[in-house]
Amino acid sequence: MRMIMLARNVRAFLLTLALSLEYSGDAMQDFFNSSLGMNLSVPQVVREVIRFMKEDETRAYKVIIGTDSERLPENKADFVTAIVVHRIGNGGRYFWKRVEHASIHTLRNRIIKEALMSLDIAKEVLMELKAASAPEFGFEIHVDVGEHGPTKVMIQEVVGMVRAHNFEAKTKPESYAASNVADRHV
Repeated sequence: MRMIMLARNVRAFLLTLALSLEYSGDAMQDFFNSSLGMNLSVPQVVREVIRFMKEDETRAYKVIIGTDSERLPENKADFVTAIVVHRIGNGGRYFWKRVEHASIHTLRNRIIKEALMSLDIAKEVLMELKAASAPEFGFEIHVDVGEHGPTKVMIQEVVGMVRAHNFEAKTKPESYAASNVADRHV
């Protein structure tokens, strides 16, 4: 009888551990991919962003965060967040990471999760940029909602969430960090 109870406890513990790892993400999810195939932490991404901006300090820059997602079977979704540094009028660079989440049942849940993920990364990136004394830059969050299609009913809610955190929000068709850059890796 004790062996059965022990086996049940071990199984319950392993299930709890697996669920907590799924929710919090594994170590690889903390890293962003670069175009050169490197895995970089947020501080390393910020150093690359600053290095890129210092290559030509006569230009204006925007740092942009955007997330896109794709629904997967069994109520899961694949999310990709992009950090973009745009040298206005002359290209840019981007970094991205992929995270899979379970229990995403509706489009609304996915869009809200996209916005929350972008906000979390934006806060971390902005804190690192300020600490590193980056050159002057604009900062935006691009959300994957627009006037056309099923997301039009969520524009006010999602833009309101972003603005409530004191960030500028861009929607489709101007939200290229979410709808083009992140979408490329979903």
